[in-house]
Amino acid sequence: MKNIYISPKFIKQGEFELVERKGVGHPDSIADGIAQKVSNELSKYYIKKFGRIMHHNTDQVEVIGGTAISKFGGGEITKDPLIILSGRATQKVGDEIIPIHEIAKEATDKFIKELFRGEIRVGIESFMGEGSSDLKDVFGRKNSIPLSNDTSFGVSFYPFTKVEQLVFDIENFLNSDKMNKKYPAIGRDIKVMGARIKDNAKITIALATVDKYVENIKEYATFKEQIIEILKDKFGSCDVDYYINTADDVERGSAFLTVTGSSMENGDDGSVGRGNRVNGLITPYKPMSMEAAAGKNPVNHVGKLYNVLSLYIARDIYHNTNAGETQVKILSQIGKPINEPLVCDISTEKELSSEAQKEVRKIASDWLDNIKQVTEDIINEKVNLF
Repeated sequence: MKNIYISPKFIKQGEFELVERKGVGHPDSIADGIAQKVSNELSKYYIKKFGRIMHHNTDQVEVIGGTAISKFGGGEITKDPLIILSGRATQKVGDEIIPIHEIAKEATDKFIKELFRGEIRVGIESFMGEGSSDLKDVFGRKNSIPLSNDTSFGVSFYPFTKVEQLVFDIENFLNSDKMNKKYPAIGRDIKVMGARIKDNAKITIALATVDKYVENIKEYATFKEQIIEILKDKFGSCDVDYYINTADDVERGSAFLTVTGSSMENGDDGSVGRGNRVNGLITPYKPMSMEAAAGKNPVNHVGKLYNVLSLYIARDIYHNTNAGETQVKILSQIGKPINEPLVCDISTEKELSSEAQKEVRKIASDWLDNIKQVTEDIINEKVNLF
């Protein structure tokens, strides 16, 4: 029983729209990235050693900000940020002890070095424990289709609006290797907020600037102007206004300077699940789950799987039918097969004929039957989770 429902078409957005993306170097995104990296490395270790993924959930990561003294021409870190790893992971199979803390710390260290190109140090502590017996029991039952380990829901939609796509693309562009090489003052900690007011879009960007690449406030102001002109040239300026670091006070010499390119160096903390949803955005004008997807096990934790699955279903419905924008919401029940949700609710922009409704149900049903593909995509890092 797939329990697939098609709701009446939804009402399109009106005159206002808000959308946000926290870049890869934002403390919340760092927490998400570490949680997912630890889960992936544990999964690969379990598969190599035991032929299957063992129970784990590593979605409890805290980034504790350090302290720094930033200044034009180059400052210094006076206290390194601290990464605290928590959550649960299977630590013993038979007589074999699994080095979960070592795996988690190595994964964290690798993630930070790759993200910041080796230019930042962090402390790492692991407090991961063993999972509860009931969740391990649900996880370990021999079924061809895993049983859900939670009563939870996943939500997504497809495609992006123009403003959503703009916000997503701007952050990825500014954080690209090409821009970093040409403008090394651009830090990894970038947050982009978009607001559409009728036909006008206002893009506000918080851009952590690496202090050693900027000599003075005048050069800093010129740098910001250059970046805005680059954005206008690439993404257009018709009906779009761009703002960077609006808290700056150039006359007083106040600027968003960092030593490393991330605000986690100086008191800004981060936690898993406070950032982007699985589609890479925070969309208060669209349905979204508050579930933290990063770090949850990719086998039967529907808080992770259903958020990815709903995106896949919405995407395929949009591309393969005339439904237009599609929204998908899927609800599980703990202990039930993950391919048999309690509800799979699909709503579309356009009215659907009976034939189109059959095709929509088939797309959803096929994806539910092939939900293990979602697990494989997550482990092989073919899908972003934040």
